[in-house]
Amino acid sequence: MKVLNISQLSKAFVGETIFENLSFSINNREKVGLVGANGAGKTTLFRIMTGQLSADSGSVMIPKTIRVGYLKQNTHITSEKTVYEEVRAVFEPIFAMEAEMRELELKISNKTESPELNRLMERYAKLQEAYEEVNGYACESELRGALRGLGFDESEFHRPVNQLSGGQKSRVILAKLLLEKADLLLLDEPTNHLDLAAIEWLEKYIRDYKGAVLVISHDRYFLDATVQRILHMHHHQLDSYPGNYSSFVVHKQKMYEELEKRFLIQQKEIKRQEAMIRDFMDRRSARSIRQAKSRQKMLERMKRVDAPQSEQGNMKLRFSPRVKSGNDVLRVSGLSKSYGDQEIFKDLAFSLYRQERIGLIGPNGVGKTTLFRVLLGDVMPTDGDMDFGHHVHAAHFDQEHTNLNGNKTIVDEIWDENPTFDHYRIRSLLARFLFFGDDLFKEISSLSGGEKARLALLKLMLSEANFLLMDEPTNHLDLESKEALENALMHYDGTLFVISHDRYFLNRVATRIFELTEDGIQSYMGNYDYYLEKKNEVIDALVDPTPTNKTALKAERKKRKEEEKAKRQQKKLLQELENTIEEKETAIEEFHDLLCQEEVYSDPVRSREIHAALEETEAALNRAMEEWETLTEIMESE
Repeated sequence: MKVLNISQLSKAFVGETIFENLSFSINNREKVGLVGANGAGKTTLFRIMTGQLSADSGSVMIPKTIRVGYLKQNTHITSEKTVYEEVRAVFEPIFAMEAEMRELELKISNKTESPELNRLMERYAKLQEAYEEVNGYACESELRGALRGLGFDESEFHRPVNQLSGGQKSRVILAKLLLEKADLLLLDEPTNHLDLAAIEWLEKYIRDYKGAVLVISHDRYFLDATVQRILHMHHHQLDSYPGNYSSFVVHKQKMYEELEKRFLIQQKEIKRQEAMIRDFMDRRSARSIRQAKSRQKMLERMKRVDAPQSEQGNMKLRFSPRVKSGNDVLRVSGLSKSYGDQEIFKDLAFSLYRQERIGLIGPNGVGKTTLFRVLLGDVMPTDGDMDFGHHVHAAHFDQEHTNLNGNKTIVDEIWDENPTFDHYRIRSLLARFLFFGDDLFKEISSLSGGEKARLALLKLMLSEANFLLMDEPTNHLDLESKEALENALMHYDGTLFVISHDRYFLNRVATRIFELTEDGIQSYMGNYDYYLEKKNEVIDALVDPTPTNKTALKAERKKRKEEEKAKRQQKKLLQELENTIEEKETAIEEFHDLLCQEEVYSDPVRSREIHAALEETEAALNRAMEEWETLTEIMESE
């Protein structure tokens, strides 16, 4: 059953096209990710779907029985209620039903056999049936589970909503939305303001969600964990790709390469035909001129393949240390920081070595940013020692971008700190970070979060430091910019110490993970997935600490290996099906192109052959799609 159908949707603002002729649908219980560069129109599309904006043309079809829930990226709530009371309001009809049932129980207990008693019993039976149908007995548990899952401690349940931070208010709104259990959830950057534990809880919640979900997110790890399909908005259009984000990246690259190949082949053929036309015209005979005109007409009728377009552009980013540091970059021992009676962290000890890329993770409020400020000398430690190695030159990326002067223009911000650069070098550098033309003279205070992040990264690059401390560097960056940053850091010859909630980033970049908790720092060699694997091993050991005999242990290992083998086979089959789907879709497009060529449609035999091949390929595509959907459902149910 389709819960959403978009057909030929177009929107423009003051003559600037946002998107045109978008068409797609979403089925019940389907989980879909919506991605694209900043400004591609993702949020605009959500606003049209929810009736907050009107489209210029096209239609949005949502069945009347379908309830839609919408989480905006920037939300605001004012309420005198406590956190618990505000979220509990979602279940008010159910709690009212429960209260009436309690009243009826009291009345029934005081009645003897009578018509009034029968009426009360009938009413009670209907209420009880309705109460069970909406799973009323689990409401309290679901409410508390959602609040805890989204990062609220029990002690915060009774805090007034008006006293919460902006991020906490956003989590209250998200909790209410999830508990309302709409048939179609539209989520715009739902992982904003969530720490890793809350994001992991949300991932499981969405995977198990009984309705359909369409989610805009720059969190690629989150998309990998939750969605079955990616919708990609680019250059005013929308393409659909089966699978999660990582699968989409592979498919998109293959499609780009295929389009580029077809474009280059056609351009070569056009040049060949043009050369032949010129040659025929140069002969000046009546016959050669006729041949030239005939080929010219054929060339004009040719369906041109457009040059493939990438996204808005990638940052050209490269970090190159001016000098090489010693092997020992930093040694920390007994490091502690307190503000009065409030202890931030205590007795930290760790070492960093040249060319390591360390990811620092931990819950919000545990002191990650404070640790960076202590290492940079902005804040004095309460106790402990810090020893930097030989020739260590540190530079800092601050997630609040406090090193940018809001009163300056973009060009002055870079030129004032690099006065020896000439006009052309400044413009060239800014162009590499996607600042062009009049953009250079914008005041920094007027820039978006993404623009400020790109400018701060340019300043970091120009520092030529050999030790980078970066606090949430992927915040506000679009997907293309994140990939450019990751590629630059993976080729960085210095040392990296980075705070990040971006697990996809940590998986690609980090060579070691530091987990900061109230008990100190724990080090894990490897990336984020390796850290998770080791954490889960510890949890499994705590859950089942009892010794197992050798036979049972052997059987358990054999069973686990068989399950892992079956999962690998399923993943392999899924990848093969996705490759088949891509091949069939490409073949179908090529058949359609052939059928538009005069030498084909004017030849009945050739035309019938291609029609037959087209029908056979379309049937094969449908079979592959059905197999892919079935296998996806099986893998999700496991």
